[in-house]
Amino acid sequence: MTLAIDRTAQDLLFREARTANAFTGEPVSDEQLQEIYDLVKFGPTAFNQTPLRIVLVRSDEARARLLPHMSDGNRDKTGAAPLVAILAADNEFHEELPELLPHFPQAKDLFFAERPVREQSAGMNAALQAAYFIVGVRAAGLAAGPMTGFDHAGVQKEFLDGDHTPLMVVNIGRPDPESGFPRSPRLGYDAVVTSV
Repeated sequence: MTLAIDRTAQDLLFREARTANAFTGEPVSDEQLQEIYDLVKFGPTAFNQTPLRIVLVRSDEARARLLPHMSDGNRDKTGAAPLVAILAADNEFHEELPELLPHFPQAKDLFFAERPVREQSAGMNAALQAAYFIVGVRAAGLAAGPMTGFDHAGVQKEFLDGDHTPLMVVNIGRPDPESGFPRSPRLGYDAVVTSV
């Protein structure tokens, strides 16, 4: 085996992990979310930027504000999930670059002075961080149900502002062992990888 983590960890993070559509009633604590974030914040991004922003939808009132913006197929499972997170990209991430990239603080103005450039970079790097976040949820023994089926403009207006672009809504919790689908096929190595 050439991988550095053992098969149990590989299974937990990838092979046995599934997108969750139903959960047990077990709550997800702030401490669990803190540990997940404190692990996944170390995932690499361009210029060490950290554009991902996470809004935890915990209260019944906030859940009631979110549900009308979810697509029909996602509304019920979002309503029943122990925890829901809105993952968004902060398009003003460049303001933090002097702190996050101390050896090259001029990157803030040199590369990210224009809003369209920031939006493109924020979207790509926040999506990368969102993937780390989902793997971190799995590392905590939980499951994630990421969804892009929602009214993005409505969620932005209800929970964010003009400087933050919603990327996905993620249901989080301990998966219900009685629910779920069998593993769907994946493309093999030869269908994806080429050498030049």
